[in-house]
Amino acid sequence: FCSAYANQNWHGIKTVSGYFLENTKVCFCSHCAKYSIWHEESMIYPDFSGIEPPNADLNKDIISDYDEAVSILRRSPRGSAALLRLAIQKLCVQLGENGKNLNTDIANLVKKGLPSKVQESLDTLRVIGNESVHPGELNMKDDIETATALFRLVNFIAEKMITEPKEIEAIYNKLPESKKKEIANRDKT
Repeated sequence: FCSAYANQNWHGIKTVSGYFLENTKVCFCSHCAKYSIWHEESMIYPDFSGIEPPNADLNKDIISDYDEAVSILRRSPRGSAALLRLAIQKLCVQLGENGKNLNTDIANLVKKGLPSKVQESLDTLRVIGNESVHPGELNMKDDIETATALFRLVNFIAEKMITEPKEIEAIYNKLPESKKKEIANRDKT
């Protein structure tokens, strides 16, 4: 659940009749206080695929899409990639765009100072998305590796466009008001 390295407490699972399930254990994580279920040394709940958790600064509905994409990655990489394209449209809305046309949103974000690496990431998502959803076509590129790359891109964009500016603003806001006024006066000249 939390992808943290933490103490894990393991317990066997008893059936109603009092027998232990063979090769099946429940694990309690001391970090997040949630349980996972393991069978023959493989986690079967939650459906973990080794994907990093979503950036905490994403809106809740984007995090929900991201988590759903993680949950179906192994069974449906194409479905996972489609959910991530939806998440990126919603991310554009979170960044102040309308989310209706990704190409237009990217252009507008570039005008607002979008870093070139973030622009490349968004264009990658847009191109992969356009090539993957045409009716009657099965795009072999929408495999687990492509979907995994899209997870990284969503988090990269969120980190560069939301988290980093928020952290810089928090540091700046710790300055005394007198110093902020000095900076503002300096910048006027």
